[in-house]
Amino acid sequence: MTMQLASPDDLPMIATLTAAAYRPYTELFGAPPIPVTEDYAPRIDRGEVWLRDVGGETAGLVVIERHSDHLMLFSIAVSPAFQGAGHGLSMLRWLEGKAREWDIPEIRLYTNARMERNIALYRAFGFQGTGRRPSRYRPGWTLVDMVKEIEAA
Repeated sequence: MTMQLASPDDLPMIATLTAAAYRPYTELFGAPPIPVTEDYAPRIDRGEVWLRDVGGETAGLVVIERHSDHLMLFSIAVSPAFQGAGHGLSMLRWLEGKAREWDIPEIRLYTNARMERNIALYRAFGFQGTGRRPSRYRPGWTLVDMVKEIEAA
């Protein structure tokens, strides 16, 4: 199992995997979550999309924005064929390692308040809620902001 930067050739697979991973939430919300509608080409160009390879197949992906004082986890998605095998937690551990490697003191994220399973996973991994706010992109949706402080190696 490895993590590698995505290339422009990966764009169709990224869109397909993201839509499949977020499908239950698309059905729950009646509209796709932001990661499903995102244009990943600029993110690939900026080196923000990382793929999890398992036996030659893409099991999941992580989309991160690197800032001087934090990493922003924009999206984490596991292919339905690989869900339930710990890949999400493994990618979070990898991300934590990247933050240490890059000497970045915290990881931030935001998620829809109705994504209760995801919020529980983030809390179990050590993320703390820092507040709630309305989504400026989806009227009526509430976002939960979370942060995890990273101890230096």
